[in-house]
Amino acid sequence: MTDPSPTSLLNVDVQPGKPPMLRVDTTDDARRWASEHRDVLRAAVTEHGSLLVRDLGLRDATETEAVFRHLGSLMIEKEAFAPRRSYSPGVYSSSKWPPNQPMCMHHELSYALELPSLMLFACLQAPTDAGATPVADSPTILRALPAELVERFERVGWLLVRNYNDEIGASFAEAFGTDDRRAVESYCRANAITFAWQPDGGLRTWQRRSALVRHPRTGQRCWFNQVAFLNEWTIDPEVREYLVDLYGEDGLPFNTRFGNGDPISAEVVKLINDVYEANSARERWQAGDLMLVDNLRTAHGREPFEGSREVLVAMADAVPLADCSPTIEVTGG
Repeated sequence: MTDPSPTSLLNVDVQPGKPPMLRVDTTDDARRWASEHRDVLRAAVTEHGSLLVRDLGLRDATETEAVFRHLGSLMIEKEAFAPRRSYSPGVYSSSKWPPNQPMCMHHELSYALELPSLMLFACLQAPTDAGATPVADSPTILRALPAELVERFERVGWLLVRNYNDEIGASFAEAFGTDDRRAVESYCRANAITFAWQPDGGLRTWQRRSALVRHPRTGQRCWFNQVAFLNEWTIDPEVREYLVDLYGEDGLPFNTRFGNGDPISAEVVKLINDVYEANSARERWQAGDLMLVDNLRTAHGREPFEGSREVLVAMADAVPLADCSPTIEVTGG
């Protein structure tokens, strides 16, 4: 007789178009509940790719941090693309992003050499309208994309170009955790990032990464990158025009290219975002909710919203990119 699956043990509700959901009925301490159920929760995430836990009743940042720490080994974020509020080491606000603009689907820190294998989200205040964190299964996305496009990205990878300044996005001090130029240079060299200091004191970086990986536990082949999210054609057209007028075509805070430097067209970016949209699952946040996401297998995003929204985030269980069978050799520095 085989052991029951995590789904049957937890009564996970799986419905089309929605993330797998577990409703809990407990007046117990959320921290104790998370500690007692850690292994079966993690197994459910391995099975489904994500799990929304409803009615856990998370109330504040202190309690949420304790729950996060029971569920994973938290990471300190490096190379952030947008500012965040830090509640405590390893516990952050969601990225500061205009509420009227979506955050397109992506895998967190897919441009880093050490990346979180688990994302943890907790909603302390739900917006009055929309603002969900949609999720999408990466192997499904990979199968839905045109084979010739996948083959090209598999062969050449993707290139992230960033321009750090103190006016928009994360400054280099926020991204690297220091304003010491030598420390930043040392980090870049150690992490295969080509860099150049600009005359105005800003920093420009280039990093070439694999667009596909294999999940280190399951062996699944995953579309794993931020090609569309950090591309100029995903930016709101009016915002892009303003930024180009201000900084020039090469001075955008971030942009992506094919790994050989070729530009990525607006049509390709739209295609990727359309495939994500067609394969996304979403559920509106309720205050007290917890969500666990396998960051390698599952992409996530953020809908536009109205009203106040407080969602805490943690990145956990670091895994080296080298353990994920990248398809290109990492170079730079």
